[in-house]
Amino acid sequence: MIHSLTDKVRFNNGVEIPGLGLGVFQIPDEDTAEVVKNGIINGYRLIDTAQIYGNEVGTGVGIKEGLAATNIKREDLFVTSKVWNNHLTYEETITAFEETLKRLELDYLDLYLIHWPGKAAFKESWQALEELYSAGKIKAIGVSNFEIHHLEELLSFAKVTPVVNQVELHPKLAQQALRDFCEKHDIKVQAWSPLMQGKLLTDPVVKDIAEKHQKTPAQVILRWDIQQDILLVVKSVHEQRMKSNADVFNFELDSADMTRLNQLNEALRVGPNPDEFDF
Repeated sequence: MIHSLTDKVRFNNGVEIPGLGLGVFQIPDEDTAEVVKNGIINGYRLIDTAQIYGNEVGTGVGIKEGLAATNIKREDLFVTSKVWNNHLTYEETITAFEETLKRLELDYLDLYLIHWPGKAAFKESWQALEELYSAGKIKAIGVSNFEIHHLEELLSFAKVTPVVNQVELHPKLAQQALRDFCEKHDIKVQAWSPLMQGKLLTDPVVKDIAEKHQKTPAQVILRWDIQQDILLVVKSVHEQRMKSNADVFNFELDSADMTRLNQLNEALRVGPNPDEFDF
């Protein structure tokens, strides 16, 4: 379990990732630089973007400005991006990666993910990621939005086991079977939309537990993840909320709190179903 914003978790290939990071989903490119810079200034060391977000340029500028403002080195940051794998060939995936690197103005990525599995569309893309990983252009490779059967298919031909599966995960979508499968295969689970796009913040159970601990509903939910060793990517454009989201290391949910939060699970998604989504 992580105990601070800079605490890291070790992947199956030895690379370490900060347990709590800043995501930039749905932030316009022209606003992203300021958000990323503020995130770095406020202690975030994991920055998570994607090709489809359309803000890799702003993310790259924010990284540069954040590093300059804090005097930390590039290797002290962990940068993730994702390929929008709409039935890409091997060559198309390599090209997409090179374009991402150019937009970010970086020499390497710490983590590169296949964003969605699609309908049996990821074999060539994964082989391209393995090649880029072998060449040292990416420190670690993984997937996003993969269900158990997608992972089983991937593991049937992969030479490199993915280090992580980034999925929609929150108390209303606990993903326990998927988490168990990933743990068995030494694949970390990272939650996107851990606050269910804000929909969980008004839940009576969450609010009640927040009141008990004198914390915000968001802090309670993020703490629920942290106590279960779930990696986190949290989006915020407001500096105050960034600080608040990181203020989750000075309290603990007891077993009764955890039970109540676990009982909220109803397999409810706010994002697409990976089995139905095909770009």
